[in-house]
Amino acid sequence: MGSAVERMDELVKEYLTYRGFTSTLKNLDTEIKTDKEKGFRVDKIIDQLQQFIQNYDLSALKDYWGYLDRKLFCRLEDVYRPTINKLRTSLFRYYLVYTVQSNRMEKTQEFFQKQALELQGQPEWRDWFILPFVPAPEQNPAFSPYFSRQWADTFLVSLHNFLSVLFHFDSEVQRTIGLQEENEQLRQKLFARQAEPRPKTEETMVHHKLPSYVQNMDRLGDTELDLVSSQRNLSLATPSRNFFSTFLPQGKRVPGKTPLGAGSSPTQASMGRRDASANHSVKPKDPPPSKDPKMAASSGGASDQLVRQRRHQDHEKQRKELLSKPATQIVERRGEAPDADPHPEGPGDVTNSPTSHTRTVGEAAGLVEQPFIKLSQEEYGEHHSSIMHCRVDCSGRRVASLDVDGVIKVWSFNPVMQTKATIMSKSPLLSLEWATKPDRLLLLGSGVGTVRLYDTEAKKNLYEMAIDDAHPRILSLACSPSGTSFVCSAAAHSSRSSSLTEGGSRVVVPVSGQLLLWDTKTVKQQHQFSLEPGPVAINCTSFNHNGNLLVTGAADGMIRLFDMQRYETAMSWKAHDGEVYSVEFSYDENTVFSIGEDSKFIQWNIHRCGVKQSEYSLPQDATGPFVLSGYSGYKQVQVPHGRLFAFDSEGQHVLTCSSNGGLIYRLNEGDNGLESVLQLGGHKAPVVTVDWCSAVDCGTCLTASMDGKIKLSTLLAQKS
Repeated sequence: MGSAVERMDELVKEYLTYRGFTSTLKNLDTEIKTDKEKGFRVDKIIDQLQQFIQNYDLSALKDYWGYLDRKLFCRLEDVYRPTINKLRTSLFRYYLVYTVQSNRMEKTQEFFQKQALELQGQPEWRDWFILPFVPAPEQNPAFSPYFSRQWADTFLVSLHNFLSVLFHFDSEVQRTIGLQEENEQLRQKLFARQAEPRPKTEETMVHHKLPSYVQNMDRLGDTELDLVSSQRNLSLATPSRNFFSTFLPQGKRVPGKTPLGAGSSPTQASMGRRDASANHSVKPKDPPPSKDPKMAASSGGASDQLVRQRRHQDHEKQRKELLSKPATQIVERRGEAPDADPHPEGPGDVTNSPTSHTRTVGEAAGLVEQPFIKLSQEEYGEHHSSIMHCRVDCSGRRVASLDVDGVIKVWSFNPVMQTKATIMSKSPLLSLEWATKPDRLLLLGSGVGTVRLYDTEAKKNLYEMAIDDAHPRILSLACSPSGTSFVCSAAAHSSRSSSLTEGGSRVVVPVSGQLLLWDTKTVKQQHQFSLEPGPVAINCTSFNHNGNLLVTGAADGMIRLFDMQRYETAMSWKAHDGEVYSVEFSYDENTVFSIGEDSKFIQWNIHRCGVKQSEYSLPQDATGPFVLSGYSGYKQVQVPHGRLFAFDSEGQHVLTCSSNGGLIYRLNEGDNGLESVLQLGGHKAPVVTVDWCSAVDCGTCLTASMDGKIKLSTLLAQKS
């Protein structure tokens, strides 16, 4: 690593010389000389330590070692901590030996005066406090080994080797991360290649003269694969990867009817094929099935051409019947599927409800290319109670999930699902957020007025900050993109109270709260934001890409936009009837989306205060409060805590909650509104929070439910 940094410095110097930036070149040389990491050159670091020792600069020596510990040594695993402590002890002993050998006993006494409180409890230093009072320490059996040239050379070589291995290890980690990213890109290219149609032989060419919407339905689930495998002896000589290629020849046994499952899911189509083959045996009036190509080939070469022609005619006939299917029947067939998307008609304007557009999607099912293919769905089931939060870190490598019992699980899902850490808290936890730099740190907000900074790799708490006793509930945390600060929303314990006006309407008095800005390096409060018209609990917070803007949603139904450079409110407006549950910036950051207690999903223009760009009505199972009912009148109600919606990498699709899994909508401009494109399914309890991790064309949707289960649905985006 040191050689690479040195080469880069030389290239920068050569560029500055070529451009004639002499003042910049001088500043660069000055900063390189004062660089504490010395360009990751181990020999220069050792020289710097020896220079401090030769100058008897104990404070500078301690500060420099502390800097190395903070920047380099703290990134190592705990098993290396004893080695680091031994090197630190040897470094100070090396300093003491040098002071004695140079007859600077006042420096020896100064060392013990300054370090007495720190060293007196350490057993390895117990015998060293008599060193200033020993007449000839180099002849004392306890100290003589340290005054030998052999010990000094051994220590310096050991320190040199340790730093060399450390820098090599760090470069290897970066190289490993780069290889993992390259493997992920190659994997996505492989998926894309598999989705492309393969070259066909003359025998199978006719099977792929099908509509364009069939070409991408070549990834079968377990149910479809089982059905195809069990009936392979009945299928014709077709490629096994294409579902319709296997299904359509079987359907021509009943040429007068449309195959069951047309316009429905692949599972329905497979079941429909089984029913069609079963009904054939009890209908003697139906035309006999066409001959198998292998049997036809045995009867003569001329019959092969006839079989292919008849097969092509049957495909064209079924294609016409499929496309001419009445739209109402297609919607009904889609509703019969196990994972069909139930969209109850909600109150409000039908034109602004996503349920009206779902019908349009049902009519176009099979006719429009779907934007995503669900490759797989995995389950993380380490929680034993309802989930409150589920968030992916900035790198997309780790997930942190929090349940109502206060248990936090930190786990990875690539390449295999594995729990990395389990955090148990004595005090109740209400919120969590990943730090941006470094991304291994986790912010944890409690119900007793504290925020903890937790290191997920070292598995220990780094800091614990006391926020405010009057507002002990930490409802929301958001870390700035720079990683230097974070925003904390604290609320009082008292529940909301309501009163009736003369007109009979209910007026809700929101909970008191405050919004604070904390510095992550100094662990001190920087600013308390003004919340007009009064102190109110902030439910959700979100930064824009550079941290200059902060948007919040509050219990009084207000959205507030803060200027983080001036620490003041840029604008605020009444957004929802009731509380604001979730708020996020759009992809272009010109608008803000919000979900509230009134079941509205609204897009706001941040350049025109309080102006709606679109408004949609969502079912209650997408906005909360979430209800889980069971036997004997059991009923559990949960108010939203985590993120209720998440966007894909391009901001064109949004993932929301539903009663049995995540639901993906396409965001359309104008009057088209929300358009349901994919139901993820897989849950047996209401989904309460979602997140979307995108990487190239392949993304992972996380949906967490009230039964403690988290589903990871891997999607492949189909680029048009």
